[in-house]
Amino acid sequence: MHYYIDFEAITMDQFKVMLKNGEQIPSWQILNDDMDARFECLKQNGIDNLAVCLNSFKRKSDITAFSEKSGLPEKYLEVLRRVVNGYKQKPNKLDDFGMVSNAVVDKLKKIGINDTYKLYNAVLTIEQRAELVRQIDIPPTDLLMLTKLADLSRIRWVNHTFACVLYKIGYDTAEKIAASDAQILYETVKQYNDANAVYKAHISVRDMKMCIDSAKLLTFEIEY
Repeated sequence: MHYYIDFEAITMDQFKVMLKNGEQIPSWQILNDDMDARFECLKQNGIDNLAVCLNSFKRKSDITAFSEKSGLPEKYLEVLRRVVNGYKQKPNKLDDFGMVSNAVVDKLKKIGINDTYKLYNAVLTIEQRAELVRQIDIPPTDLLMLTKLADLSRIRWVNHTFACVLYKIGYDTAEKIAASDAQILYETVKQYNDANAVYKAHISVRDMKMCIDSAKLLTFEIEY
């Protein structure tokens, strides 16, 4: 089960290509400096996939020690860790969606399911959802809605508000986002927001492309 991307499956060479081909925000630009040489240095020092990268730089002291050993700047390693860790999307709280009754959310919380990570692992199959419906007596339509919101919440930068927007405009699974066109998604989101004033922040085509690229990294495991 992979709520998050499979960090172990993404090699540093693959991640380098992702950085080169993907959209980047200004604070990431240090990762472009001497990219090939620095990634080769990382590999020579045992950092061969994203899982190892995260495990190797858990603490400030880890970064300092690796910098002294490898010669790579601490600032570079700090940004690298922050960018890689950013792919581990923080789960959304079920309370925050507001699209399902409090009674349903409360019943899920009583059995220890209070966020999208915990829900995801309990609703992967049709049989699991049917059993959960029977177990706590909730409407299957509500559980399916929450399942899709949990699926969308796995995408980097998708908070509870944006997950609800994507659901309402018909992009209701991570797989649909991964297969979408950035310009069309942007126009559809903008049209919905213009009509409903969900948020004030400006979301660009670039933002939609970053969202799509993030969705493409996920494993699509939920049965619908």
